[in-house]
Order: sequence, then structure tokens, then C-alpha cells
Amino acid sequence: MPTYLNGRRPQLLYVVHRAPYPPDKGDRIRAYQLLRYLAPKAAVHLACLADEPIEPQVLAALRPFCERIAVIPLGPLRWVRACGSLARGRTATQGAFSSPKLRAVLRHWARLTKFDACVASASSMVPYLRLAELQGVPAVVDLVDVDSQKWLDYAAASRGWRKWLYRLEAGRLRRLESKLPSWTRAATVVSDAEAEIYRQFAGHGRIEVVTNGVDLDYFHPLPEPNQAGCVFLGALDYRPNVDGVTWFCNEVWPLVLRSRPDATIHLVGRRPVPAVQRLAELPGVELVGQVPDVRPHLAKAAVAVVPLRIARGIQNKILEAMAMGKATVISPACLKGLSANPGQDLLVAATPQEWAESLVLLLNDAPLRSRLGAAARGYVTENHRWDRCLAPLDSLLGLEPTAAPALSSASQL
Repeated sequence: MPTYLNGRRPQLLYVVHRAPYPPDKGDRIRAYQLLRYLAPKAAVHLACLADEPIEPQVLAALRPFCERIAVIPLGPLRWVRACGSLARGRTATQGAFSSPKLRAVLRHWARLTKFDACVASASSMVPYLRLAELQGVPAVVDLVDVDSQKWLDYAAASRGWRKWLYRLEAGRLRRLESKLPSWTRAATVVSDAEAEIYRQFAGHGRIEVVTNGVDLDYFHPLPEPNQAGCVFLGALDYRPNVDGVTWFCNEVWPLVLRSRPDATIHLVGRRPVPAVQRLAELPGVELVGQVPDVRPHLAKAAVAVVPLRIARGIQNKILEAMAMGKATVISPACLKGLSANPGQDLLVAATPQEWAESLVLLLNDAPLRSRLGAAARGYVTENHRWDRCLAPLDSLLGLEPTAAPALSSASQL
């Protein structure tokens, strides 16, 4: 065990908007790795919401890292509360994640335990840190991405009442975000690009970059023979993923098939919505859906594609593909959160023609794929090790630096 200041182990409250296990999507991956990183340094009291049934194995996986755990189901009134929150001049997000039961748990814990610091995952959990019982406790809000900008992006890509609603949510959320630096110890975001956006409207205060990592032991190159195909990994019920993959299959893939009629694109991810299911009717498109382990699908693919047109922060799917030594092609929106060099570590394509030319080039050139894949692995090894990425949290939370354990995960889609 590490040595703590004054011989006392720090007591840390971690409030999360979704149970951080299994690490099968971006927010869960980050929260799970953050929990694992903090556990050797502090007694972590984990309180989280749940929007789906929690299996016993979830609690069993989290318990070794926690002093206490409370998982509170959101229940069937989630969207009623979201509408009510909008009607009262607040954000729909605040209402959707509002839980009287979670507030009661936090009040009870705060009466029993003197917390040295607290962390909230995402702006949706900020109201819980404003409870009277937690006043005076140093707080860090892990925004990850600037959510108000995400809603503005949604508005720009929408019409009619959706455009109006998204802009309304963005405006109200931006007001909430802008006030955080005035009362928190710090607000953290995942990339320099997100920090630049945030600083344009946020008040004075500490805004820190705590970037995402990737499990380099779990995601590593495998000696699988590449097939004449591409792979897309990601939750297939998440709007940016649905938008990106739908655009790709309809606008880009037919151009690829003109030169490589044998090529296939595999869509791997949880909960494919009807719009994604219909893509399986297109030539060369194979819908795989949810799998227990994404690595075999990455290993067999010649190229990984991430064609998102709406993207905030850092895409874990890119880091995982690069960690496995895959030649990877991404959109310009995805590049903003990375320090990777286009043309050296990966390829970037914007128009359907650029995408098709890049993919056909890679499908036809195995040595080029190998060179890009090796550079990709080198890039994430240097820049996205979880222990290095999360190290800034030590000073933000008043923790002593310690030799952090190897962080591992079982990322699934």
C-alpha cells in the first residue's frame, strides 16, 4: 500500500452517470480506468446511476476497487424528469440524470465520512456536488468533452424542431459549464482541442487536459491473416456512429467496390438501430453486431475505418485499432483530439473520393498497411498509456503520486 499524507488514507467520492463496467463504450472505458487508477491511492466511494439492469458480475468486478458502492437505477420516469427540467429552465440532461435516491445516498455518506475530494463524471452529475452536505469538499468535474458543443453540432446537422431543441439544450448546458471553474478545483477535458473550445466561454479557473489512454496489453497486434476488408467498431445506437457509418456505406463504399468488388466492411457494435440494420442489405456490408471480444474482428481486418462527421474528444475506437497495429483511416473531425501525424501514423479522408482512394490504396498495398500499423502502435505506446494519461489527477485531487498498477480492461461492443 502507498504511504498517505499524515498517515491517513484519502477518502474520495466518485459520482458517475453510468455504472463503469463492463468497459464497453467510451464513457465506461474512461470511468473504469479512472477508478482503477485511483483505487491504490485513495479509498474510493463509488456512487453511480444505471440505465439498464445491473448483473451481479458488474458489482463483483467493481468491488475490489471501492470502499463503498451504490448503484441507483434511473427508473422509467427518466424522460419525464428530462421534460420537466426543460420546462423549469434547466437542461434536459440534468433532468434525465436526476435521482432522489442518489441524492439521499450521497447525503447519508457525507454525514458518515469526511471526504477529502470528489469527482463527477460529466456535467450531468454536477448538481450532486452542490448538495449542502458536500459544500467545501474540493471538486473535480471530468467533463471529458464539451457537451454543449456536441449539442451545437447536432443542431447544425438537424432541421425543424430538433434543431431548435438541440440549440436550447446547448445554450443552457453552456451556462452550466461556464460556471464550473468558479467553484471547482478543476474541470478536466480529454484533449487540447476541447480545452480550447472550453476556454473561449468559461470563466477564470483551472481547466486541465486529462487525455484518454488505451490498454496496450489487451489491445496488441495479433498474427491473424488480413482479409480483403475493413472494419468499423462502435456502439451502433449512438447518433454520431450511426450518422457516420450510414454516410460511409452509402457514399463511400460503392466507390470502393468499383475497384475492389471483393472487399467487405464489417460493422461491429452493440444495439444496431434499424438504420444500421438496413445497411446489411448493401453489397459488401456485413452487420456483425455485439460481440464479446472485438479483437478478433480488428485482427482479421485489413483496415480500420472511423468515418465520423460529428466527433468530440478522442475516439477510443481509433486508439484500440492503432494499438493493434491496424492501418487506420479517420475523418478530419476525429483527428482534432489526436497529436498523430496524418500520412505517417494514420490516414485522414474527408470526401467520398478521398476515402475511396485511401481504402483502395491500403487494400492493394500490404507493405504500406504494415508500415502504417507499426507507426500507429508506436504512436499510442508513446502518447496514450493510461497511467501517464491519468497522472494529472494526482495533483488535482491532492493525492500522492504512487507507482500505479498496470491498467487492463476487456473492452467489448
